[in-house]
Amino acid sequence: MAEASNYDYLFKVVLIGDSGVGKSNLLSRFTRNEFNLDSKSTIGVEFATRSINVDGKTVKAQIWDTAGQERYRAITSAYYRGAVGALLVYDIAKHSTYTNVTRWLKELRDHADSNIVIMLVGNKSDLKHLRAVPTDEAKAFSADNGLSFIETSALDGGNVEAAFQNILTDIYRIVSNKALEAAPDVIKPSGGESITIAPSSNTNANEKSGLIALGIDSFELHLTLERQLQIRDLFDSIQCHYLSIIARTSIWRLRLSATPRISPPQRL
Repeated sequence: MAEASNYDYLFKVVLIGDSGVGKSNLLSRFTRNEFNLDSKSTIGVEFATRSINVDGKTVKAQIWDTAGQERYRAITSAYYRGAVGALLVYDIAKHSTYTNVTRWLKELRDHADSNIVIMLVGNKSDLKHLRAVPTDEAKAFSADNGLSFIETSALDGGNVEAAFQNILTDIYRIVSNKALEAAPDVIKPSGGESITIAPSSNTNANEKSGLIALGIDSFELHLTLERQLQIRDLFDSIQCHYLSIIARTSIWRLRLSATPRISPPQRL
């Protein structure tokens, strides 16, 4: 069975915030239950996936870890496209990362969909003795800006599962409600008796397969939703690797340009 048939929804979520706040370790803790003390700064963008159950439906999260360094800002901005959720991460022990949350929030709202679900995440909650950002202050900021809020620790795993579960549940319920609102009403004629259009016996089967018919001239092209999702996964993976290569190439060029040129010795 194709992998795409193992889930009902696919949601793209981005991790954003300053470099060093622990975005990559939040991703690895949630998707692989791993933590790397020697984690290096992300170059360009990376992503991983994990599926969870929400209200009896299988939701696959495609989580993009964006580089927080200034030199990658132009590259990572392209990854906001198509995102339905964002975790805006700061380090509770570094107030400057919290101060920059406003700038990240503006960038997110400039590039992402206006309906994106955003959660403010205060990471490294295990560093209580070094706390520089009061919890109440971050909660108030979240309330003022329409964000949900949680504090996590990628080191010990505290609230990491809850953070992703909560944002994916919020996204799922918003999508489900919109689908219900968009559903066509019962069809009624202009006069005479009301006619109720009952669903066909194979409605569930059609919904399961997600079959879409596209008319092209005299041909009908039938493309299953499963195949569409497989293609989307492949495209996202290729795009991710492509932009990461661009990022690495930029670094090499910067290093080469910074290397002093040695002139050959001149003959006397």
